Amino acid sequence: MINASTQAVNSGNDEPTFVARLVADEASARRIADLLSECLDAAETACATFEQPDGRWQVDVYFHDLRQEPGLRTVIGLAAGEPLARGAVVERIVPRNWVKESLIGLRPVTAGRFVVHGAHDRDRIPRHCVSIEIEAATAFGTGHHGTTRGCLLALDAIARRNAKPRHILDLGTGSGILAIAAAKLFRIPILATDIDPHAAKAARGNAQLNGVGALVTAAYAADLRAPEIVARAPFDLVLSNILLRPLQRLAAPIARQLTPNARVVLSGILASQANGAIAAYRSQGLVLERSFVLDGWVTLVMVALRT
Repeated sequence: MINASTQAVNSGNDEPTFVARLVADEASARRIADLLSECLDAAETACATFEQPDGRWQVDVYFHDLRQEPGLRTVIGLAAGEPLARGAVVERIVPRNWVKESLIGLRPVTAGRFVVHGAHDRDRIPRHCVSIEIEAATAFGTGHHGTTRGCLLALDAIARRNAKPRHILDLGTGSGILAIAAAKLFRIPILATDIDPHAAKAARGNAQLNGVGALVTAAYAADLRAPEIVARAPFDLVLSNILLRPLQRLAAPIARQLTPNARVVLSGILASQANGAIAAYRSQGLVLERSFVLDGWVTLVMVALRT
């Protein structure tokens, strides 16, 4: 059974495909999968983790070019130690759509009222849930990661407080899950941006797939000075699931684009890094309202007391 998130790979072409396989304990397997998702090109690699009958975990990393092997071993070594990195066995395999096949084994993810699922589970989602379907080709945002689930829980909690945001920005949208969730919850236009034009295109397609294509505008934006962002500011809700360092750098630019009492949902932060993120936004007049900790990752809900 696939029991952890699968990152994306540009599959389905005629290039030879390779897999690096290793066996580790659960904690090491999860660290490897998490670090691979943060450090490597999501368009070129896929990582699947399997729990074996003896309790150990198998890690399979799929890639297209043997020149990627040293980088993969470096990341594995950083996550779980050099012995595991050296012990990874690389094999050539028959080209197949590994993302699509691995996603078939991924169970739907529930976070509050949201259920994130693949097409294979479309007919199994209860009617009372908010369904978010993600295409196999955009597996880098399947919702299985603790950061995404934390953001969905935060969104659900904000909605349950009867908050009625009017201007929402999903900054670093990836596959568009958060923008889609916000559009389905609040039924208002959402701006979703990413520094990767391919991600913006994927988010646009996923929004259409989920019936909110008319509400979600997905666009490439290098920073918060992008015309699309400036035109829609100020925002009363900003969602940003990226990484600590860019979140810290963005604290001041984000604060300048907020309405009074706006909320900012931040994730992509290890639990041990929470204080650093909170400090960056407190210096801009935001205070912590709530936090969600899942699988060692923290999602923060910050509120702007001033702008």
